[in-house]
Amino acid sequence: MTKKKAAITGIDAYYPEYILTNEELSQMVDTSDEWIMTRVGIKERRILKENGKGSSHLGAIAVEKLLNKTGTSPEEVDMLICATVTPDMQFPATANIICDKAGIKNAFSYDLNAACSGFLYALTVASKLIESETCKKIVVVGAEKMSSITDYTDRATCPLFGDAAGAVLVEPSKDGDTGIIDHILESDGSGKKHLHMKAGGSAKPASHETIDAREHFIYQEGQSVFKFAVSKMADTSVEMMKKHNIKSEELAWLVPHQANMRIIEAVAKRMGISKDQVMINIQKYGNTTAATLPLCLWEWEPRLKKGDNIILATFGAGFTWGAMYLKWSYNGVNKK
Repeated sequence: MTKKKAAITGIDAYYPEYILTNEELSQMVDTSDEWIMTRVGIKERRILKENGKGSSHLGAIAVEKLLNKTGTSPEEVDMLICATVTPDMQFPATANIICDKAGIKNAFSYDLNAACSGFLYALTVASKLIESETCKKIVVVGAEKMSSITDYTDRATCPLFGDAAGAVLVEPSKDGDTGIIDHILESDGSGKKHLHMKAGGSAKPASHETIDAREHFIYQEGQSVFKFAVSKMADTSVEMMKKHNIKSEELAWLVPHQANMRIIEAVAKRMGISKDQVMINIQKYGNTTAATLPLCLWEWEPRLKKGDNIILATFGAGFTWGAMYLKWSYNGVNKK
């Protein structure tokens, strides 16, 4: 008996209107467009400026657009997973809030936190629930308001991050051939010291001291993270290609996490593919953490063809990393 496959059958995204340019950043902190472009390749990023609006605002709009685009009623959705490190609040789950805002009433929902690997982890969970026939329609959304945890006095990290959300609909593959084929997911908790938020959790709750010490923002040791990211993203991607006998010319697209242009280029080189086979939009959006992969797929959707071999690759705090191999399930549609 052939195993049922799960497939992405629709995708949409949303990002705020406000554009934070390198020029504006250079007026806030000691940096420059040349410094940022040389080191990470980011030109601008989108920022959610409205007071009182968090990741659920971004996620709900992306989900509503997705449902409308795919002709899916909110009542049809069985499950929604929100990948995020910037939840609206500690509880309830941002996924629950998104469901409420999008009118999704018949689904169970929860948040998944695997940092920048969150979307890939969540997509894997969704695929297994489709394969087991537990669910028929699952929405996976990566939603991040990274500006809420970015220290705009730290020139090493503040140029990196932006706000956005991307959502996909996951259903059983209609032809049995296309869809999600395989995944490799890994983690190493010893990487915690290199990339984390120092305070705000149960081990070090918020206090006047932690706020005064600016410990509620992203802390990153860039060189250590860079080294791990290149090796782990490349290793899992190459392993996936070897496992499924995918030659470099047979790969339609690599969809890498958008953290650093140099990381992306190094991973592509290790895989033996050209830059023309790599989805790159970091220059426009920065690192939107769990939203980077769906944001790429959404932007490239008009160019995707049914049967395209695609590898998603990611790396995040934790450390978490992994790769997924899928055959795209429909011919791309032009955005309205």
